[in-house]
Amino acid sequence: MSEDVSLLPEIPAEMPQLPPRYRFSRWLGRTVLRLGGWRVVGTIPPVSRLVVIAAPHSSNWDGIWGMAAKMALGVDIRVLGKAQLFWWPLSIVLHRLGVIPVDRSRPQGIVEQATELVRNSQRMWFVVAPEGTRKPVKEWKRGFWKIADGAQVPVLMAYFHYPERIIGFGPLFHTTGDMEADMAAVREWYRPWQGKNRGTGYEAG
Repeated sequence: MSEDVSLLPEIPAEMPQLPPRYRFSRWLGRTVLRLGGWRVVGTIPPVSRLVVIAAPHSSNWDGIWGMAAKMALGVDIRVLGKAQLFWWPLSIVLHRLGVIPVDRSRPQGIVEQATELVRNSQRMWFVVAPEGTRKPVKEWKRGFWKIADGAQVPVLMAYFHYPERIIGFGPLFHTTGDMEADMAAVREWYRPWQGKNRGTGYEAG
């Protein structure tokens, strides 16, 4: 099976990667991107632990193209899911997709559990949806900032840009301790990118 690497940026060794047995899924992801006219751009940082955010999220198609990019890159990402969803055989699929069960009954909150997971892992790219919905929102959820700041890892800003059919990796963002200023800076960075149905819905000022 040939691999169209022209669709993808260079993959650093530090990026958490799926085992070689996932070669078919890499091929499938690259095929879906190629047939859809999509490509992945930007520089993937040589960092083993970070929090990934992606926006704008305005359509269910984001999940399809995002999953294709994940498969194409062979990146091993982690997200949180309700522990109640982990029943057999669905649990097998969820584990393969990188979903980690979260116990809502634990004294620690979800953000605290996620922070602990990232902090105590040697390699983990933890994905958080900052908008939390496909609809325009005035305020983004602050969970990603709290996880990154608590685990002392950077935030990798990824984006969808439908006019050019691009999934892009932006710069790493390091939290400063000033959550409100950091959130405003991140939202401002996302201003140029356009999702399928909208941009980030943010107006400065």
